[in-house]
Amino acid sequence: MAKGKRNTKPKKLKILLYIMKLKINELKPNLSNPRIIKENKFKKLVKSIKEFPEMLELRPIIVDENMTILGGNMRYKACVEAGLKEVNVKLAKGLTDEQKQEFIVKDNVGFGEWDWSILANEWDNAKLGDWGMDVWQPEKEVDYSILDDIDLGSTLDDKTSAVKRGIVIEFETDEYDEANDLITQARKDGKNVGVIVLNAFRNL
Repeated sequence: MAKGKRNTKPKKLKILLYIMKLKINELKPNLSNPRIIKENKFKKLVKSIKEFPEMLELRPIIVDENMTILGGNMRYKACVEAGLKEVNVKLAKGLTDEQKQEFIVKDNVGFGEWDWSILANEWDNAKLGDWGMDVWQPEKEVDYSILDDIDLGSTLDDKTSAVKRGIVIEFETDEYDEANDLITQARKDGKNVGVIVLNAFRNL
């Protein structure tokens, strides 16, 4: 570098990573975490952790210097629910606030996609569902025998008895406006137009 010239390249932050085991009550959930989990998925995650706790050693929870969780908020909640007292964590030091936000999002973005053909032909469908994946499950056979004692005919009659039906009545062009005004007024007055028409025909 020539004398008198300054290096304008941005300095890279030195990020240090430490893996350790901590008491779970030392960790702080990230209140700004934008991820949520549905109840049925959460139950599967708790079940998965109980059955395969070694997963947490292979994929530890990520925390910053303040023990605030950057990656693994759902796993943390599931560990608490599962009754774990200690968990493996990876401590990341040296991240800026912007880098922490970037990590939280990128850690949860799914760039890849499942090859459903391989899953369908080479993996156990029941186990995949057990492990938390949304997979096709055969429909359970429905027992329709409970309908044997129900009189569907009378049930339908009860349902349709209150249904109103309409009849189209034709008017000459020069009588249409008057008829429309009379029908509109009758409805405003709370009268049943159908009954009025029927009585008129009965009196013919």
